[in-house]
Amino acid sequence: MQTLAMRIAQWLFDQSPSTAALTTRQVLEKDAGILVVIHYEEDHSWAFLCGTTDSDEDGRVIGMGTALRLDPTLMQVADLLPGWVAERKRVGGVWHRRSFP
Repeated sequence: MQTLAMRIAQWLFDQSPSTAALTTRQVLEKDAGILVVIHYEEDHSWAFLCGTTDSDEDGRVIGMGTALRLDPTLMQVADLLPGWVAERKRVGGVWHRRSFP
């Protein structure tokens, strides 16, 4: 199994591991899986979401490296183009990509 240091050494995202990203309270506090990843076109920022809420009150900010530590399978979508979203039905499931309106 790769350590976090090894994964960061092979970092494929277009932002650094210390760059802020969006997530939800459910991911951080309730162990909800990350099922939606958005790579915003405007500023190339990222969101790692549970897909169960869109309430501003549930929004949280984490480092991209923290997101990867929570779910190493996120490396599978590191090449997601700006303006695209990747979704899956369960952690470990197949990612489905589409352009993000």
